[in-house]
Amino acid sequence: MLKNSAILWILAIIFTLSFVVYQKKTGPTYPVSGTKKISGHSISYKLLRSEDVNKDVGVEVSIADSSFAGFIRHKRFRSHDNWEDIPMVWANGKLAGTLPALSELAGKRIYEVFINNQSLTEEPVIIRFKGHVPLYILIPHILFMFTAMLLSTRTGFEALFRNISTYKMAYITTVSLFIGGIVLGPIVQKFAFDAFWTGWPWGHDLTDNKTIVAMIMWVIAFVRLRKNPQSRWVVLTATIVLIAIYLIPHSALGSEFDYTANGQ
Repeated sequence: MLKNSAILWILAIIFTLSFVVYQKKTGPTYPVSGTKKISGHSISYKLLRSEDVNKDVGVEVSIADSSFAGFIRHKRFRSHDNWEDIPMVWANGKLAGTLPALSELAGKRIYEVFINNQSLTEEPVIIRFKGHVPLYILIPHILFMFTAMLLSTRTGFEALFRNISTYKMAYITTVSLFIGGIVLGPIVQKFAFDAFWTGWPWGHDLTDNKTIVAMIMWVIAFVRLRKNPQSRWVVLTATIVLIAIYLIPHSALGSEFDYTANGQ
């Protein structure tokens, strides 16, 4: 059954979608959400961890009881700032407050929401401010990156179970990864943080570093297959490396503005 191309495509799609969900839940830019019981009420929350520069961040918590009080404690991350408290105002079933924007690309605020003097989260939340990335750049980047993951998985299955169209599929995988990660990735980075590349050797951005490692592995796999179409091991290695890379949360160790380096 695993020699059937359609079955292998279905398995590859399921596998890739599982990574989409994993990336969404583990990345440091996705909202922190959950539920906490305070004073007999279960309070659900969703706290942002990414926003455009110069844009204030609305913080809202749904609470039906108007007797509840709340405030936001915050300061700039990696700074000598003192903590400041912003009161939250109850209206229409919600406690709401506004976290001030930052103007520096990759600047971060660390903040914590307190309801009836109890923190909603076990530890403070860090939000990073970025430049606006146009959708005509962002959407193709995302599509090509997850297409590369899908094709990589499918090519790995092809090498493992059939080895009929491995060379052709490896070529398409390599091209997709190149467009999504090497061409569009730096453009997204430039819009967001005013730098095309912040990985090795100029920085330690894991997203950049893991992209170049994946690219190198798939180029090696493609070149090797061109010389010997039966070299399945190199395809399987490239597939496993890309899977391991996708297990690293997106944007981990990404760009960060250090206020202390500027005496702030």
